[in-house]
Amino acid sequence: MNDSLDKYRLELIDFIQTKYSFSESLQSEIPCLMFHVSETPTEFKSIMYEPCLCIILQGSKAVGFGTKLYQYDPYQYLLSSTHVPSDIRILEASKETPYISLTIRFTLENIYEVLKNTNPEKLKFQKKAEQGLFFDELNTKLYEPIYRLVKLLAMPQEDIKFLSPFIIKEILYLLVNEKSGYFLNKFAMEGTASNKIVKAITEITNTFSEKLNMKELARRIDMAESSLYQNFKTITSISPLQFQKKLRLEEAKRMLTHRNIDVSEVAFLVGYESPSQFSREYSRMFGVPPKEHQKSAKEKNLAY
Repeated sequence: MNDSLDKYRLELIDFIQTKYSFSESLQSEIPCLMFHVSETPTEFKSIMYEPCLCIILQGSKAVGFGTKLYQYDPYQYLLSSTHVPSDIRILEASKETPYISLTIRFTLENIYEVLKNTNPEKLKFQKKAEQGLFFDELNTKLYEPIYRLVKLLAMPQEDIKFLSPFIIKEILYLLVNEKSGYFLNKFAMEGTASNKIVKAITEITNTFSEKLNMKELARRIDMAESSLYQNFKTITSISPLQFQKKLRLEEAKRMLTHRNIDVSEVAFLVGYESPSQFSREYSRMFGVPPKEHQKSAKEKNLAY
């Protein structure tokens, strides 16, 4: 164990629990910084990672990616390079010692800005694609600016707004100069297969409710259709059509949770032509029919 890392970690746990009272997820006053809390272990649930850095302050988590299963705790970090579908499960959590984690979101443009000022000899890489998740050991050098970013939340809003971008850039600079630099470089640099797939992912994400034309998508990112399929599956673990389906169902879940809207209308809004097919696929992904999910979400909201 690292005593100086633990000192930062325990101070952050105390700071977050003193400043906030929440039971699941909380968007902080810094737009890219979120906190997550759970007082109980969970079953696996499907999520979509965005480009982000994830740190566990307390507890542990399992992450399923394709056929692989990873486990990490407060001494490792997770990096996601793009929108990556995964299955997550909180392993260690209790009322006395809740699971607490934080997520710092970023864009590949942010990474590229940092890479422009980095010695390119450090970041030699092959152009083939790799999976979109990366795990590595945490160290005090990286933890220190993460600590300062969180502690900014004790300062006035004008200080937070001015200082947070500089600290985030510092965090990304350190990541680029760690082993993760190789990983991030492949996704940020023009011409790599990984960067082309990121463009495809962005396009599918922005137009998920529309019909997906693979031939046209491959043409726009300058990649053969077979290469698009193969590299897409390497990075995300699923095909472009499966990825689009996950996006549709995740957006449907969000709409059913937060809006008073008919299930059939939700199905059409996210791109389904058949409400019955939507219900089947929703139940398969989330383990509960959309109407039942909507009902339980309403009951939960009424309880607050």
